[in-house]
Amino acid sequence: MPRPDFADQLAAAARDIGSEDVTNTLDKSVALAVDLIDGCDAAGVTLVHKGRSVDTPAYTDSAALRGDQLQYELGEGPCMDAVWAQEVVTSTDLIADDRWPKWAPVVVEELEMRSMMCIQLFADEQSLGALNMYSRSVAAFDDDDRHEGLVLAAHVAVALAAAQEIEHLRAAMDRRTVIGQAQGILMERFGVPADRAFAVLKRVASTSETKLYRVAVDLVESRQLPE
Repeated sequence: MPRPDFADQLAAAARDIGSEDVTNTLDKSVALAVDLIDGCDAAGVTLVHKGRSVDTPAYTDSAALRGDQLQYELGEGPCMDAVWAQEVVTSTDLIADDRWPKWAPVVVEELEMRSMMCIQLFADEQSLGALNMYSRSVAAFDDDDRHEGLVLAAHVAVALAAAQEIEHLRAAMDRRTVIGQAQGILMERFGVPADRAFAVLKRVASTSETKLYRVAVDLVESRQLPE
Protein backbone atom coordinates (compact mmCIF):
# COMPACT_ATOMS: atom_id res chain seq x y z
CA MET A 1 0.00 0.00 0.00
CA PRO A 2 1.17 3.59 -0.62
CA ARG A 3 2.53 5.47 2.34
CA PRO A 4 -0.28 7.01 4.43
CA ASP A 5 1.36 10.42 4.31
CA PHE A 6 1.96 10.40 0.54
CA ALA A 7 -1.45 11.85 -0.34
CA ASP A 8 -1.01 14.68 2.15
CA GLN A 9 2.51 15.41 0.93
CA LEU A 10 1.42 15.41 -2.70
CA ALA A 11 -1.61 17.57 -2.00
CA ALA A 12 0.59 20.14 -0.28
CA ALA A 13 3.13 20.04 -3.10
CA ALA A 14 0.48 20.13 -5.85
CA ARG A 15 -0.64 23.55 -4.67
CA ASP A 16 2.82 24.81 -5.59
CA ILE A 17 3.42 22.75 -8.73
CA GLY A 18 1.03 24.76 -10.89
CA SER A 19 2.59 27.77 -12.52
CA GLU A 20 1.90 30.20 -15.30
CA ASP A 21 5.30 29.23 -16.65
CA VAL A 22 5.93 25.82 -18.24
CA THR A 23 9.61 25.83 -17.28
CA ASN A 24 8.89 26.46 -13.59
CA THR A 25 6.14 23.84 -13.60
CA LEU A 26 8.47 21.18 -14.98
CA ASP A 27 11.32 22.15 -12.65
CA LYS A 28 9.03 21.75 -9.64
CA SER A 29 7.76 18.44 -10.99
CA VAL A 30 11.14 16.75 -11.23
CA ALA A 31 12.10 18.05 -7.78
CA LEU A 32 8.91 16.50 -6.41
CA ALA A 33 9.79 13.12 -7.92
CA VAL A 34 13.06 13.05 -5.96
CA ASP A 35 11.39 14.30 -2.79
CA LEU A 36 8.32 12.03 -2.82
CA ILE A 37 9.30 8.79 -4.56
CA ASP A 38 11.45 6.55 -2.38
CA GLY A 39 14.63 5.47 -4.12
CA CYS A 40 14.57 8.21 -6.75
CA ASP A 41 18.01 9.83 -6.89
CA ALA A 42 17.51 11.91 -10.02
CA ALA A 43 14.63 12.81 -12.32
CA GLY A 44 13.97 14.40 -15.68
CA VAL A 45 11.05 15.09 -18.00
CA THR A 46 11.04 14.08 -21.65
CA LEU A 47 8.79 16.13 -23.96
CA VAL A 48 7.88 15.42 -27.57
CA HIS A 49 7.80 18.36 -29.97
CA LYS A 50 6.59 18.86 -33.52
CA GLY A 51 8.27 16.48 -35.91
CA ARG A 52 8.52 13.91 -33.08
CA SER A 53 11.77 15.41 -31.79
CA VAL A 54 12.39 14.90 -28.07
CA ASP A 55 14.35 16.68 -25.39
CA THR A 56 14.63 17.05 -21.61
CA PRO A 57 13.63 20.60 -20.64
CA ALA A 58 13.69 19.90 -16.88
CA TYR A 59 15.99 17.74 -14.75
CA THR A 60 17.25 17.63 -11.19
CA ASP A 61 20.93 17.16 -12.01
CA SER A 62 23.36 16.44 -14.85
CA ALA A 63 23.03 12.66 -14.38
CA ALA A 64 19.32 12.73 -15.27
CA LEU A 65 19.97 14.95 -18.26
CA ARG A 66 22.81 12.77 -19.52
CA GLY A 67 20.80 9.60 -19.00
CA ASP A 68 17.96 11.00 -21.10
CA GLN A 69 20.24 12.38 -23.80
CA LEU A 70 21.92 9.00 -24.20
CA GLN A 71 18.51 7.51 -24.91
CA TYR A 72 17.82 10.08 -27.62
CA GLU A 73 21.26 9.59 -29.17
CA LEU A 74 21.11 5.79 -29.11
CA GLY A 75 17.44 5.55 -30.01
CA GLU A 76 16.51 3.25 -27.14
CA GLY A 77 15.79 3.29 -23.42
CA PRO A 78 12.97 3.17 -20.88
CA CYS A 79 11.85 6.77 -21.35
CA MET A 80 11.57 6.24 -25.11
CA ASP A 81 9.40 3.17 -24.45
CA ALA A 82 7.28 5.14 -21.96
CA VAL A 83 6.76 7.99 -24.44
CA TRP A 84 5.79 5.85 -27.42
CA ALA A 85 4.55 2.49 -26.14
CA GLN A 86 3.86 1.86 -22.45
CA GLU A 87 2.32 3.80 -19.58
CA VAL A 88 4.94 2.61 -17.09
CA VAL A 89 8.39 1.16 -17.79
CA THR A 90 10.57 -0.12 -14.95
CA SER A 91 13.91 -1.86 -14.66
CA THR A 92 15.06 -3.42 -11.40
CA ASP A 93 18.66 -3.92 -12.56
CA LEU A 94 19.96 -2.21 -15.67
CA ILE A 95 23.04 -4.43 -15.74
CA ALA A 96 20.88 -7.52 -16.23
CA ASP A 97 18.26 -5.88 -18.47
CA ASP A 98 18.63 -6.84 -22.13
CA ARG A 99 15.87 -4.57 -23.49
CA TRP A 100 18.31 -1.72 -24.17
CA PRO A 101 21.65 -3.31 -25.08
CA LYS A 102 23.28 -0.07 -26.22
CA TRP A 103 21.94 2.32 -23.59
CA ALA A 104 21.93 0.32 -20.34
CA PRO A 105 25.66 -0.55 -20.15
CA VAL A 106 26.63 3.07 -20.81
CA VAL A 107 24.33 4.58 -18.18
CA VAL A 108 25.49 2.04 -15.60
CA GLU A 109 29.18 2.62 -16.26
CA GLU A 110 29.10 6.37 -16.84
CA LEU A 111 26.37 7.46 -14.38
CA GLU A 112 26.31 4.53 -11.95
CA MET A 113 22.53 4.23 -12.25
CA ARG A 114 21.16 0.75 -11.56
CA SER A 115 17.37 0.93 -11.77
CA MET A 116 14.76 3.15 -13.35
CA MET A 117 11.07 3.97 -13.57
CA CYS A 118 9.54 5.98 -16.39
CA ILE A 119 5.88 7.04 -16.54
CA GLN A 120 4.13 8.43 -19.59
CA LEU A 121 2.87 12.00 -19.42
CA PHE A 122 -0.19 12.70 -21.54
CA ALA A 123 -1.37 16.26 -21.06
CA ASP A 124 -3.68 16.42 -24.12
CA GLU A 125 -3.97 15.09 -27.66
CA GLN A 126 -0.99 17.23 -28.71
CA SER A 127 1.26 16.81 -25.66
CA LEU A 128 3.28 13.71 -24.93
CA GLY A 129 6.23 12.98 -22.70
CA ALA A 130 7.54 10.97 -19.78
CA LEU A 131 8.59 11.46 -16.17
CA ASN A 132 11.94 9.67 -15.82
CA MET A 133 13.19 8.55 -12.39
CA TYR A 134 16.71 7.18 -11.90
CA SER A 135 18.17 5.32 -8.93
CA ARG A 136 21.68 4.21 -8.01
CA SER A 137 20.21 1.25 -6.09
CA VAL A 138 19.12 -2.10 -7.48
CA ALA A 139 15.34 -2.72 -7.31
CA ALA A 140 14.77 0.79 -6.02
CA PHE A 141 11.15 1.04 -7.17
CA ASP A 142 8.47 -1.32 -5.84
CA ASP A 143 4.72 -1.54 -6.46
CA ASP A 144 4.00 1.27 -4.02
CA ASP A 145 6.47 3.52 -5.82
CA ARG A 146 4.78 2.62 -9.10
CA HIS A 147 1.39 3.63 -7.71
CA GLU A 148 2.73 6.85 -6.21
CA GLY A 149 4.61 7.63 -9.42
CA LEU A 150 1.40 7.28 -11.44
CA VAL A 151 -0.42 9.65 -9.07
CA LEU A 152 2.43 12.15 -9.26
CA ALA A 153 2.58 11.90 -13.06
CA ALA A 154 -1.16 12.60 -13.27
CA HIS A 155 -0.71 15.78 -11.24
CA VAL A 156 2.26 16.79 -13.39
CA ALA A 157 0.28 16.23 -16.60
CA VAL A 158 -2.59 18.40 -15.37
CA ALA A 159 -0.24 21.16 -14.22
CA LEU A 160 1.69 21.00 -17.50
CA ALA A 161 -1.48 21.23 -19.59
CA ALA A 162 -2.65 24.25 -17.59
CA ALA A 163 0.72 26.00 -17.89
CA GLN A 164 0.86 25.32 -21.64
CA GLU A 165 -2.66 26.67 -22.12
CA ILE A 166 -1.79 29.84 -20.22
CA GLU A 167 1.35 30.32 -22.33
CA HIS A 168 -0.63 29.78 -25.54
CA LEU A 169 -3.23 32.33 -24.46
CA ARG A 170 -0.53 34.80 -23.50
CA ALA A 171 1.21 34.35 -26.85
CA ALA A 172 -2.09 34.87 -28.68
CA MET A 173 -2.74 38.05 -26.73
CA ASP A 174 0.76 39.30 -27.53
CA ARG A 175 0.20 38.64 -31.24
CA ARG A 176 -3.13 40.46 -31.20
CA THR A 177 -1.52 43.41 -29.42
CA VAL A 178 1.25 43.73 -32.02
CA ILE A 179 -1.21 43.45 -34.91
CA GLY A 180 -3.36 46.12 -33.26
CA GLN A 181 -0.31 48.40 -32.93
CA ALA A 182 0.48 47.92 -36.62
CA GLN A 183 -3.12 48.75 -37.53
CA GLY A 184 -2.88 51.90 -35.45
CA ILE A 185 0.26 53.03 -37.28
CA LEU A 186 -1.46 52.60 -40.68
CA MET A 187 -4.63 54.32 -39.48
CA GLU A 188 -2.68 57.32 -38.25
CA ARG A 189 -0.34 57.54 -41.23
CA PHE A 190 -2.89 57.08 -44.01
CA GLY A 191 -6.12 58.14 -42.35
CA VAL A 192 -7.84 54.82 -43.01
CA PRO A 193 -10.31 52.93 -40.79
CA ALA A 194 -9.31 49.85 -38.81
CA ASP A 195 -10.73 47.33 -41.27
CA ARG A 196 -8.85 48.94 -44.15
CA ALA A 197 -5.61 48.95 -42.17
CA PHE A 198 -6.06 45.27 -41.38
CA ALA A 199 -6.73 44.53 -45.06
CA VAL A 200 -3.45 46.24 -45.97
CA LEU A 201 -1.55 44.07 -43.49
CA LYS A 202 -3.18 40.93 -44.90
CA ARG A 203 -2.34 41.97 -48.46
CA VAL A 204 1.30 42.61 -47.60
CA ALA A 205 1.49 39.27 -45.81
CA SER A 206 -0.02 37.49 -48.82
CA THR A 207 2.11 39.13 -51.50
CA SER A 208 5.32 38.75 -49.49
CA GLU A 209 4.43 35.20 -48.37
CA THR A 210 5.04 36.26 -44.78
CA LYS A 211 2.92 35.56 -41.71
CA LEU A 212 0.62 38.41 -40.74
CA TYR A 213 2.16 38.62 -37.27
CA ARG A 214 5.66 38.93 -38.75
CA VAL A 215 4.50 41.77 -41.04
CA ALA A 216 3.01 43.53 -38.02
CA VAL A 217 6.21 43.11 -35.98
CA ASP A 218 8.33 44.54 -38.82
CA LEU A 219 6.00 47.50 -39.21
CA VAL A 220 5.93 48.27 -35.48
CA GLU A 221 9.71 48.05 -35.23
CA SER A 222 10.62 49.90 -38.44
CA ARG A 223 7.54 52.08 -38.90
CA GLN A 224 7.78 51.20 -42.61
CA LEU A 225 5.81 48.82 -44.78
CA PRO A 226 7.66 46.59 -47.29
CA GLU A 227 7.53 48.13 -50.76
